[in-house]
Amino acid sequence: MKNTAALFDFSQKINYKNELLAGFTVAMTMIPESLSFAILAGLSPLTGLYAAFMMGLVTAVFGGRPGMVSGGAGATIVVLIALIKTHGVEYLLTTVVLAGIFQMLVGIFKWGKFVRLIPQPVMYGFLNGLAVIIFMAQVEQFKIVNENGISSWLQGTALYIMLGLTLLTIAIVYLFPKITKVVPASLVAIIVVFGIAAGFGIHTKTVADIASISGNLPHFHIPNLPFSLETLQIIFPYALVMAGVGLIESLLTLSMVDEITNTKGNANKESVAQGLANITNGFFGGMGGCAMVAQTLVNLNAGSRARLSGIIASVTILIIILVGAPFIEKIPMAALVGVMMMVAISTFQWVSIRIVNKMPKSDIFVGITVALITIILHNLALAVLVGVVISALVFAWDNARRIRARKYTDENGIKYYQISGPLFFGSVTTFIDKFDPANDPDQVIVDFRESRIVDMSAIDALDKLSKKYAERNKELHLKHLSEDCRKMLKNAEAVIEVNVQDDPTYKVMPEK
Repeated sequence: MKNTAALFDFSQKINYKNELLAGFTVAMTMIPESLSFAILAGLSPLTGLYAAFMMGLVTAVFGGRPGMVSGGAGATIVVLIALIKTHGVEYLLTTVVLAGIFQMLVGIFKWGKFVRLIPQPVMYGFLNGLAVIIFMAQVEQFKIVNENGISSWLQGTALYIMLGLTLLTIAIVYLFPKITKVVPASLVAIIVVFGIAAGFGIHTKTVADIASISGNLPHFHIPNLPFSLETLQIIFPYALVMAGVGLIESLLTLSMVDEITNTKGNANKESVAQGLANITNGFFGGMGGCAMVAQTLVNLNAGSRARLSGIIASVTILIIILVGAPFIEKIPMAALVGVMMMVAISTFQWVSIRIVNKMPKSDIFVGITVALITIILHNLALAVLVGVVISALVFAWDNARRIRARKYTDENGIKYYQISGPLFFGSVTTFIDKFDPANDPDQVIVDFRESRIVDMSAIDALDKLSKKYAERNKELHLKHLSEDCRKMLKNAEAVIEVNVQDDPTYKVMPEK
């Protein structure tokens, strides 16, 4: 019983009303997004809804933290559009299974912690880019597609009605929390706009205009593909990218929820849950997905703090697929567009604009670059990777300039170089320039009390420096090396020649 309680987090106090209402609201906002991206990728609308149901349920039960919502996210399906067009749905399902296996391995081997290496400017850029994508996807709903498949903007009365209802939704979502937070503002907005459209007989674009959403339970199906090396070569790169995008978005969302709720999620547990959910999708006809930032924010804003709302949202979507489609299909798209636009506005990190004049120029550049790549290429994995690489290079450059050498000669004529700052690939040139083998005395000691040897470039630099002194019949000694630096030099002694001066009384690293 204790394990079950921990599994569902029922050990914590749960506000059942908040969880129930949040679950319904999340379901309402997941449906249009899942439908839109399934249609965008050329898939059956049900493929998107099945993904929303299965991703949501599996991750709500087994995920790394309560309050997070996963579904048929656009971020993961966008990277698979090319595969779907060239090879079809069976290849998509197999790719989703393989991506799920990759994600589970990340969790099992506890690699989820590496999301901590993502700097704050990259987070800002990622969320700002995502906010723009969510907002622009809603603007697309102001278009209609004719029988020839050509899309054009709504005009005249139809445009004014859609615009008016969208603005009404935005106003309700913005103002209603000032009156009461008992009921989620986004759910109230959807109900009010639905009531106005139905009560006054207003003809406007509805969910039914996007696609029919009625269907049966998802059924088990092994993808019908040849089990061969050729198949693996086709799906492997797509699966790798999808797994990367899914995990990055999921773990960044987890970090975001951690900040909002002042609690700590489990990145590795979340990685396993995401993988399990995608494997389930592949075998039950879903398009796969990952954590959804927008829906997670809707969930948190509605007051959810437990796993229950995610389970309710998933079950609601399944009930809608089976019996509730005729009602849901009548909901005006303007209501859902308005809710998602407000989510986009709240996703955007306005603080990043307020503090822009206080941030280092390199951080501003990283944030803008990540946002632009996210918006233009819709490739979240690439955007975050580029951001991390730029941040790492800036960090390396800053540290390369920090290496210093304090020089003095003692009463015995031995010259000392006291090094401060890390010795690594970026600082080796500056380090070597500090020495003067031609004019130095016969005995030279390099003191590493305030420095450390970081990589192979540093070891190679010490080897070259040692040889320069040896050519002049002078001795170079290294002193006060930490245990890890000594071990690194010991491992490399087959390829280098340096004298490490034993100093048994001085230890940098504590004994274990």
